[in-house]
Amino acid sequence: MEENFFERVYKVARQIPYGRVTSYGAIAKYLGAPRSARMVGYAMNASHEMEDIPAHRVLNRKGILTGKHHFDGTNLMQQLLENEGIEVKDLQVTKFQELFWDPVVELA
Repeated sequence: MEENFFERVYKVARQIPYGRVTSYGAIAKYLGAPRSARMVGYAMNASHEMEDIPAHRVLNRKGILTGKHHFDGTNLMQQLLENEGIEVKDLQVTKFQELFWDPVVELA
């Protein structure tokens, strides 16, 4: 049986290394659906009961924690990133380009 889009997103998200981040758009592009960043966001939002999905490592294209309101607690998404040594200032990862993990490159 063919995997659905969310399952394909989760397969990529599980591979984001500790201490690295990616974007909704980068995952969508890797999956051959470059205009589906929003669907990747929906998948991340639907993954909160799945402990093996590091949804906190998926950000918008500028490194902003746009998904933060989908996490329990006030600053949980930021806390999870900071626990991995990722600096967040004003809801944005400070060294986003440096920490960016591109599945198109990394999973080629």
